[in-house]
Amino acid sequence: MFRVAAACLIFLLVGCNDTDHQNLDSVRIKVAEAPAVTRPAGAAMVQPALTPSAEEKVGLLLDIVGQNSLRNLARQADAEPAFVSNFANQAHRLHWDLLRRTGFDPLAQLARLLEGPYGTRRVGEEIWFIWPDLAALEPDELLPERLDFTNRARLQDLVGEAGISRIRNGQPYPGLRTAIAGDGRWLYYLHQTEDEAGG
Repeated sequence: MFRVAAACLIFLLVGCNDTDHQNLDSVRIKVAEAPAVTRPAGAAMVQPALTPSAEEKVGLLLDIVGQNSLRNLARQADAEPAFVSNFANQAHRLHWDLLRRTGFDPLAQLARLLEGPYGTRRVGEEIWFIWPDLAALEPDELLPERLDFTNRARLQDLVGEAGISRIRNGQPYPGLRTAIAGDGRWLYYLHQTEDEAGG
């Protein structure tokens, strides 16, 4: 066996000239995309479609974004029962104005959220639609090793290393998120957690 392997090696070394070597450099190999590593199949869940009321609210919010009117967004938030935009008890408009001055555009970011994937969570008898979908997961489900490659990269982009560290400490999703109840109530639009706001 050793003699055969040695003979093959000598043939390869002697038989390859510079021209062959140059040709080898230009060879490209196509491989299929690696399969995603996911949570156990039993944990996978098909998300229900938005209710008509929730879909209508999404349309209304995207219309406001299209108007580029922070004032109208704040009016909508003020009209929502128990809507939360921050944990500092600031008026919605004031809070979003302050964020805008730091370079964070609440309107553009809301559009980005609502045009992306959503998840669901059952709260009592209600269903909540939550954007992004990762924000609907429990902290232990958000651990990077429990996510497929694509969602692991998305989580990194959405919350960064600091956010992932918070998740590893058992905290809920710490990034930008929004939710609409099945009956169409806009529930919250938050960019931080309560302990971040207090700290």
